[in-house]
Amino acid sequence: MATPYRGELVNSIAEGTLLAALAAVLFGVTTPVIQRAGANADPFSTAFLLYAGAALATLPRSRAGMRGMREAPVGRRHLGRLIAVAAAGGAIAPACFAWGLQHTSATGASLLLNFEAVFTALLAWRLYGEALGRRFLVALALMSAAGVLLALTNGAMSANGAAGSGWGAVAVTAATLAWALDNVLTRPLADLDPVQVVRFKGALGALASLLTFAAIGHAFPGWPQALALLACGATGYGVSLRLYLLAQRRIGAGRTGSVFALAPFVGAGIAWGLGERGPGWTTLTAGALFALAVYLHLTEHHEHHHTHARLAHEHRHRHDDGHHDHPHDAEVAGEHSHFHIHDPQTHDHAHGPDAHHGHPHESEP
Repeated sequence: MATPYRGELVNSIAEGTLLAALAAVLFGVTTPVIQRAGANADPFSTAFLLYAGAALATLPRSRAGMRGMREAPVGRRHLGRLIAVAAAGGAIAPACFAWGLQHTSATGASLLLNFEAVFTALLAWRLYGEALGRRFLVALALMSAAGVLLALTNGAMSANGAAGSGWGAVAVTAATLAWALDNVLTRPLADLDPVQVVRFKGALGALASLLTFAAIGHAFPGWPQALALLACGATGYGVSLRLYLLAQRRIGAGRTGSVFALAPFVGAGIAWGLGERGPGWTTLTAGALFALAVYLHLTEHHEHHHTHARLAHEHRHRHDDGHHDHPHDAEVAGEHSHFHIHDPQTHDHAHGPDAHHGHPHESEP
C-alpha cells in the first residue's frame, strides 16, 4: 500500500482553488464589456464571437515550459459529450446571457451569475455523487437567497435604468443553469488536454451560434464591437475555461463552481468603476450574503479515511502523488500521460472530489 505524499495532495487542493479564482477573475472582467459591445447586437451573434474568440485563443499554442509533460488527447469517443457541452455552454448559455444583459443592469447580471455555483454544486451532487457537507449547503442557501433578492429588485432594472418586467434577470439565471450543465458535463473532460477541449468546445459552440444566427438572427455588431467581443471570448471564455478545467481536475465540479462565484463580484466592481449606477441597499445586502457564501466555500476542508476501488483511465499524472505507483518498463520522471490501472487502496488525506475521489459518504461534516 502506497503512502500518500501529503504535501503534494494538500497543495493540489490549494492549487485548484487558485486556478478557479483566476478563471473567475478573467471571466468577471468581461461582463460589463460584453454588455456594452453587444448592446445592439443579436444575442446569437454575440455568442458566436465569444466562442470564436475562445477557439482562436488556442491556435498560437506555445510549447514553452511543456517539455516532458503530456496530456491525454481528445478522441472520437468524446465527440458526443463535446457537442452537448458546446450546445449548453457555447450556444444556449451565452445567447441567454447576452439577451439578459440587454435587459438588465451589468451589476445585477454579474451578481446573478452566482446561481451558476448553486446549480453546478447541485448537479454535481446529483449526477456524480460529489459530497455536499453542511458548510457547503449553508453557502448554497445564502447564494440562493441573495440571487432571489437580486432577481426581484436589481434584475428588474434595465441597463438604462428603466423599470422592466424582470425577464432580463430570468434570462441571466437561465444562462447560469445552462453553464452549470456545461460544467458538470465537462467534468469527465477535465483530465484531457485543456487546450484541445477549449478548441473543440469553442469551435462547436461558435458553429452552433452562427448557424442559429443565420436562421433567425437580425443584427451583427460593428467591427469595433466585434473585435472587443472576440477579445472577451479569448480571455474570459478561452483562457478562463482552460484554468477552470485545470481546477476541476483537482477539486471537482461543485467546488470549482463554488470558487468561480468570485466572478460576479469582479464584474460588479468593474461595472461600478465604469460609472454604472451605484448599488442600493438590496445589492449591498445580496453582495454581503454572496461574500459570506464564498468564504464558507473557500475555507472548507475535507479529509477522512477512504478506500479507492479499482480504476482504469488516462490522464496526466506523476508517481509521487500517493495515487500513481504503477510500474513502467523504462523509468519515467515528472508528469506524463498514458492509460493506467489503479489497484484498490486505502489511506487518509485531504482531498477534493477529483477523478480519484468519487467515493460515497455516509455523512458530511
